[in-house]
Order: sequence, then structure tokens, then C-alpha cells
Amino acid sequence: MHLFYTPDIQSNLYTLSEEESKHAIRVLRMKIGDQMHLVNGTGTFYEVEIIDDSPKRCAVKVISQQNEFGKRTHFLHIAIAPTKSNDRTEWFIEKATEIGIDEISFIDCNKSERAVIKHDRVQKVAVSAIKQSVKAYLPQLNEMTDFKKFIAQTKDFAGQKFIAHCHERAVLPHLKNEYKIGSDALVAIGPEGDFSVEEVALAIQNGFKEISLGAARLRTETAALYACTTINVLNEK
Repeated sequence: MHLFYTPDIQSNLYTLSEEESKHAIRVLRMKIGDQMHLVNGTGTFYEVEIIDDSPKRCAVKVISQQNEFGKRTHFLHIAIAPTKSNDRTEWFIEKATEIGIDEISFIDCNKSERAVIKHDRVQKVAVSAIKQSVKAYLPQLNEMTDFKKFIAQTKDFAGQKFIAHCHERAVLPHLKNEYKIGSDALVAIGPEGDFSVEEVALAIQNGFKEISLGAARLRTETAALYACTTINVLNEK
């Protein structure tokens, strides 16, 4: 299946960007009359037919469309302190998007190893992942935010809020036992050095529940993907 990301499609006739046109016509060698599929990133899946096979301005007409394609019953938001290595953060974004996630926030914590995220770069990673996994929803990727400011912004989140950490003093319930199937969820994952005691306390004061992700000490991106997978698997039951 040839899938293209077209966030600005608004009618039954559409012209692909020059980059996507080149990929369709020059790389995939598609031509007039061939069919392809488009997604707009907000839930609509289109079946279209090529009516102009210009490698710079490939035009298509919509044959059919399906709204809320692959829509899930729950909303999942993961906040993560980006890793020192961009590759590891991008790996998480790619895999979480393929598995299923609605929103990702990048948080700057006391022990963070990175304070800057290249938003255009991570957006491209997410777009590539929805095309790979045939998804019609592109997750919202938020700019880097100070941890305290982020916690304040979660005040109106109506679902369950969790903060994962591995402080030695704590014996915590596992996420799989605390999450209620079908509920919206927000899970905060700290940096390699973990959240500070003060950050955990602030989260608790703002409605977050402390949780464990198991006995193993996981890397940041592994922990975030584990949380993403756990919630999606539970909702498949």
C-alpha cells in the first residue's frame, strides 16, 4: 500500500507536494490511473486515483474516504525527558507512533541531559511512522517545557495521571494494575537520572499517582515505550 501524508487536503481534488510527487512518480513509478492512499493526520483515510502524473505536481481525485480510521477508545499522552542521544528519543517517537499514541510532551527536568528538541525533525519522524504503520492520526508533539510548567498545564486533564520513578524508598504499584481500561492516560517518564524527590512530590500534589514499570531499571526511551505498550495492550482485551 502506497500511503502519503497530506495534512492540507480539503476537497476531492488534491495536488501532492513536490517532494511527495517526486516520490510517487519518479521513485514508485506511478502513473495516471494508478491508485494510492492518503491520510490527513486527523483521522481521515482517502483512496485516490492519479489524474496528472507530473513529478512536481502530481494531482489526484478522491475515490472514497473513511473518517476516524483506526480511532482508539482511549487517549494516551506521554511526557518524556529527552535523552542525551537524539537517536534514542526519535526511536521512541517512531515506535510509539507505530503502536499508538495521541500526544507526546518533552519535559525539561532537574536531571535532564537535553534541553532542546528540534521540533521539525521529530515531526518528520512521526510522519514517517504513521505512513509505515498505516495510521490516520498523527500524534501531537509539544515543544520542550519546564517540568513545573508542564505539571501546571495538566490541571485540566480529565484522565488518569501517572508518574513513573524508581526511588529506592518506594514500593510502587505497577502501571498495569493501576490503569483503568478505557480511560485516558498521561504518563510522565523522567531522565536517566530519574525525577528528583521534589518533582515527584509536585506531581503528586497535582493529581499524579506514583507507579512502577517493573523490577528492571529501564532506559528513558524504553520506559516510555513500555508504558505506551502496556496501556495499548490492556485496551486490546
